[in-house]
Amino acid sequence: MNANIILLPGDGIGPEVVAQAVRVLQKLALQGKHTFSERLVGGCSIDRIGVPITDEILADCKAADAVLLGAVGGPKWDNNPPETKPEKALLALRKELALYANLRPVKVFKRLIYSSTLKPEILDGVDILMFRELTGGIYFGPPRGFEIRDGEEVGFNTLLYSESEVRRIATCAFEAARKRRKKVCSVDKANILETSQLWRKVVIKIASEYPDVELTHLLVDNCALQLIRNPKQFDVILTDNMFGDILSDEAAMLTGSIGMLPSASLGGKVALYEPIHGSAPDIAGENIANPIGTILSAAMMLRYSFHLEKEAIAVEQAVEKAIEQGYRTADLGGKIGTKEMGDAVIANIV
Repeated sequence: MNANIILLPGDGIGPEVVAQAVRVLQKLALQGKHTFSERLVGGCSIDRIGVPITDEILADCKAADAVLLGAVGGPKWDNNPPETKPEKALLALRKELALYANLRPVKVFKRLIYSSTLKPEILDGVDILMFRELTGGIYFGPPRGFEIRDGEEVGFNTLLYSESEVRRIATCAFEAARKRRKKVCSVDKANILETSQLWRKVVIKIASEYPDVELTHLLVDNCALQLIRNPKQFDVILTDNMFGDILSDEAAMLTGSIGMLPSASLGGKVALYEPIHGSAPDIAGENIANPIGTILSAAMMLRYSFHLEKEAIAVEQAVEKAIEQGYRTADLGGKIGTKEMGDAVIANIV
């Protein structure tokens, strides 16, 4: 199998963590030729080219077999005009690649239970798969912008969902649940928002096609509480763009660090993989960032883009073994560097 993988290291710690994921992929000695091509995206692209991502790079990504991204953004660009903020690159990639389904697994490793601030008995056995709708909702709905009303400036966004948008992400969640513990919890704000009322209506309709899967509903504020009170009750969580963004970051802390969580964005021909953490510019270049979220994102790439389940499991097991052996980066209370954590994972690949 020949594969063209586009690397978008981005800003801050992005280049450091992506480099370790690439080393892990290279260690696997995958059959066929795998080409890694690096491109600019985010703040570094703004600094050099003037835009967060170019049409040429979007075209390269659309022509690739998979895309691996590090992180974008940072305080340096916070005051840029809206169209020249690094995060615009992410929205463009999601839209152009039709990445409507964002998968965020949240699994607590036994040896890291004490890295979290929660009690061990609450965390032991937590294994959640979040499905976040990624190309609709308030992040994309028109109109949006700034204008003067009654003599003062206002900012506005539009929360919008169609039946088809809800149907396709819900179907993904129910299909995944069938391969897990057969439970879907749909999270919305149906007591207040019309979009959530439509969301719930469509999800119930889809659930009727999956009689073997249990469906429950939670309002988003209650879900945020339940993730801390009793996270083991969850199997698959299904929710919209903004709620999924917030809840998955909250759930990351169940694992002890946001640096532990990977993600896969699927839907179109080409998928995008990235850790859920930000660019952390305050520690960039210091070799202390946690690369595990990015390495596990590469494992998801092997599974979903290249259908290499054996190799994906090998990476995941190597990460778990490295953790069992006591390797910890600073975010987990350890003293191992970014590259050294990559070395530990690579040493455990068999």
